[in-house]
Amino acid sequence: MLRCLVLLMLALGTATTLHAGALLAPGDAFPAWTLSDQTGATVSSRDLAGKTYLLWFYPKAMTPGCTTEGDGLRDSFAAFQERRVEIFGVSFDPPAQNKAFVEAERFPFRLLSDDKRSLAVAVGAADSSAQPVARRLSYLVGPDGRVRAVYGSVTPATHAKDVLVDLPAAK
Repeated sequence: MLRCLVLLMLALGTATTLHAGALLAPGDAFPAWTLSDQTGATVSSRDLAGKTYLLWFYPKAMTPGCTTEGDGLRDSFAAFQERRVEIFGVSFDPPAQNKAFVEAERFPFRLLSDDKRSLAVAVGAADSSAQPVARRLSYLVGPDGRVRAVYGSVTPATHAKDVLVDLPAAK
């Protein structure tokens, strides 16, 4: 509903951006997306149909908070794999910068470049395509393409554990 209202406002010229707090809610369809990873390969929501995945938006590669958050996800990677959850980091950094981040921190997951900020604006991680960095937040998307959980207030040091609490343990 909110997305329809925003699109109508854009068409009428009465709005130019989404505003902070315009997050998707559990049960909402997650928008379709295609982004490049740190190697330049494309990844899309279509590729992930039928899978559960976590998209963690982070402000800037190799900064303290982003490194702490990424390291926590890396250190909990096996628990995410046991629960069949794929992890993707998303920032506005170019693939080369994300590649350096992956290599420096030994991340076992891909980092995606939303350089046009289109996905970030669509999901509330940015207010406009002019925003310099992404807002720190995450979405857990289910195999049906719907939002299972929203993490709009992320503490980098505990984020991985916070997400794992919401995932049933493997049987």
